[in-house]
Amino acid sequence: MSQVLRGHAEQLYAQELEELKKQDSGKVPANWKLTPQSAVTYLVGGKLKNGFEVTPKYIGSRRLMEIAVATLTTDRALLLYGLPGTAKSWVSEHLAAAISGDSTMIIQGTAGTSEESIRYGWNYARLLAEGPSENAIVETPVMRAMKDGKIVRIEELTRIGADVQDTLITILSEKMLPIPELNKEVQAIRGFNVIATANNRDKGVNDLSSALKRRFNTVILPVPDTIEEEIDIVKRRVESFEKVMEVPAEAPALHEIRRIVTILRELRNGVTLDGKTKLKVPSGTLSTAEAISVVNSGLSMAGYFGDGRLTAEDMAAGIIGAVIKDPVQDKIVWLEYLETVVKTREDWKDIYRACRNMM
Repeated sequence: MSQVLRGHAEQLYAQELEELKKQDSGKVPANWKLTPQSAVTYLVGGKLKNGFEVTPKYIGSRRLMEIAVATLTTDRALLLYGLPGTAKSWVSEHLAAAISGDSTMIIQGTAGTSEESIRYGWNYARLLAEGPSENAIVETPVMRAMKDGKIVRIEELTRIGADVQDTLITILSEKMLPIPELNKEVQAIRGFNVIATANNRDKGVNDLSSALKRRFNTVILPVPDTIEEEIDIVKRRVESFEKVMEVPAEAPALHEIRRIVTILRELRNGVTLDGKTKLKVPSGTLSTAEAISVVNSGLSMAGYFGDGRLTAEDMAAGIIGAVIKDPVQDKIVWLEYLETVVKTREDWKDIYRACRNMM
């Protein structure tokens, strides 16, 4: 069995991608692995003509995925925008896997990301020995994607400095990357495009210039519309975690997942599900990603330090850790929620006791 902690999307879902390719009958854009219609089916799931079931990678509006895929058939780049934890990176990875069959061409945006990380770098030993030459160039994922006609992913675009962001303008508008040291350029071949992600909590950190914004089509990924959608997402992602990590615990009961999602959803929205009680909102995002993390953490506790069955005691530390980011203000919000909401729910007494004991 493979010891890889997390395989790439094109490896984990190779069978689905292969079945979709077999069933494809429409026009496939240059250097794409699937038709746009099949790429959308890969993302949102569905049953093929031969009865094969494609699992959904994104649970939400199919139209949003159609817009995202349609954008990538044009010369416009795609920006996935939204709150942290709304599956932007997940969708980005699966889009690249479905379109290029390769999701590994990625640049992780940080405050330290340099212009060379996007354009190209130099092998300084060769540069000193031979001078500027093609052999001395260190290719970035952007340069490789341009040469191979593939999708390149840029994560957390607004974490990158504004001057470095603007390096993308020539690449996106002219579809070429100049190498002035060699008096040459790399021209993008068909199939090349960029998927960038950004979260609105970083708004104002390094806002995109208007010139760069115009070169992106923006798709906003919302938090799940309904609690049932969110529960389904958490359930599927937790099942995937169990399969990879081989945690010696039982699959969590849907009831436990529902309670965790309810807690985080109510605190995120500032009101209980029945709309009767207004709540203070903590400083964290409390997205679906946090719910997944709480369940996974609880499963590990249950598997290695419990009887293998997920209980409130296993989940308490994860819930508190997800909610309390500011040790002063968030603690007040959480204690108020415990006393006014959790304590009053008859079948939540175990969560109340477990969380109270952790405080």
